[in-house]
Amino acid sequence: MDREQFLLEMKKRTYIEVGSEAHLHMHEMAQRALKYTAEINSSYHTPHELGKLFFELIGQEYDETFGLFPPFHTDYGMNITVGKRVFINEGCCFQDQGGIYIGDDVLIGQQTVIATLNHDLRPERRGNMQPAPVKIGNRVWIGAHVTVLPGVTVGDGAVIAAGAVVTKDVPASAVVAGVPAKVIKYIE
Repeated sequence: MDREQFLLEMKKRTYIEVGSEAHLHMHEMAQRALKYTAEINSSYHTPHELGKLFFELIGQEYDETFGLFPPFHTDYGMNITVGKRVFINEGCCFQDQGGIYIGDDVLIGQQTVIATLNHDLRPERRGNMQPAPVKIGNRVWIGAHVTVLPGVTVGDGAVIAAGAVVTKDVPASAVVAGVPAKVIKYIE
């Protein structure tokens, strides 16, 4: 299975069985992602150099408005889409096989985890996975130590408070907090 076929299957949210072509492709691409993230995280790079490496990792044209403080980790890399003026703070981990879409003017706090795969709950099938994309709208602020689970959409202008675990969609202009995250107010 090549990358194009894999990404098409992820868009369809195709169930991934252990040992399948898709599963083997994920392991192959993880090695590529490890190579890039090792370079990103291994020594000092200028902001321009970091941006270039990050955009090579995700296979997107470099955008000079992007900012990244390493370390950064991902286990696929080629299913992340980043808008303009995005900043990703240190220690973030993106599990992007299912797709991570980040809008414009987004701030992502330290040690944020974005997951796009769920394992099967049945013990005999626990190694199998179900992908679901995460979509982050424009002008979103994600605080430090946030976890965003598979299938979540975060609306434009929303704020996710530090330490929140986001298990369901966040409305536009909402401030959510807690475990699981709940709306605590709206931004006027």
